[in-house]
Amino acid sequence: MEELVRRGHDVRAFVLYNSFNSWGWLDHVESGIAESIDVFAGDVRDPHGVKNALKGCDVVFHLAALIAIPYSYHSPDTYIDTNVKGTLNIVQAARELCIEKIVHTSTSEVYGTAQYVPITEDHPLKGQSPYSASKIGADQIAMSFYYSFGTPVAIIRPFNTYGPRQSARAVIPTIITQIATGQCTIKLGSLHPTRDFSYVRDIVRAFIAVAESEDSVGEVINAGSNFEISIGDTAKLIAEVMGASIEISSDEDRIRPDESEVERLLADIKKASELTGWQPEYAGLSGLRRGLMETVEWFLRPENLKGYKAHIYNL
Repeated sequence: MEELVRRGHDVRAFVLYNSFNSWGWLDHVESGIAESIDVFAGDVRDPHGVKNALKGCDVVFHLAALIAIPYSYHSPDTYIDTNVKGTLNIVQAARELCIEKIVHTSTSEVYGTAQYVPITEDHPLKGQSPYSASKIGADQIAMSFYYSFGTPVAIIRPFNTYGPRQSARAVIPTIITQIATGQCTIKLGSLHPTRDFSYVRDIVRAFIAVAESEDSVGEVINAGSNFEISIGDTAKLIAEVMGASIEISSDEDRIRPDESEVERLLADIKKASELTGWQPEYAGLSGLRRGLMETVEWFLRPENLKGYKAHIYNL
């Protein structure tokens, strides 16, 4: 949202209605940007509110979703309502309103454990958690409107985005906040799975590139760093960046069921480059280190760190 405003676009932000009138992180952006946005409070599960929110828009970035994998074991029904039905509401409204472009957000989790690497967009889909299954369903709903009605849908499939403001249910903020609050034994889940961590600035650029490309309609496009690293090595790298000495403990409560764990993810990003010209600027080990330094710097600010409960496991 901030980057779109900086580029001179008129932006409407759809936020989840709540009685406190909280706009989430939009409440914390700099004043010049905050004053430039039109905020619509609603619920993506409500088709009428969604349609009202989309009126007058040219391009829709659809990121509304429940994304925490552990919570999807607990409450899968809410994931179907929000991710699948919510996506249906978006594309149905976009079709009726003749929206010029919908950029739908997928996830690398839809691939499951890599059957080959790097993972291309043609890789088989495998729902290894209720979350990933709901996102597969959402992707298919979005593409069905492209095939059935010519609705201008493009799907971006980010790999493990990280950076400032990320929720504590994700592994990188979990590691940073535990170290930042003085904990020497860092509690994590499985340490051996690998991930393709992609810095948020790169992913923002990828979203905009997909939106601006005339060749992205009807396509699924990966966005990643083209580099993989294990969770355990990621924790060691963060400790190194923070100048901390740590021990790592594998916490049983944080480990996914055996058949649900995604063991390996590594993106093939050739298609993104060919269709949009996008390339990650935070690529490889050096890019990950640079992105982690910027992320750590943000989390270490007292006004930011106080918003995280590092002493508990966040679903």
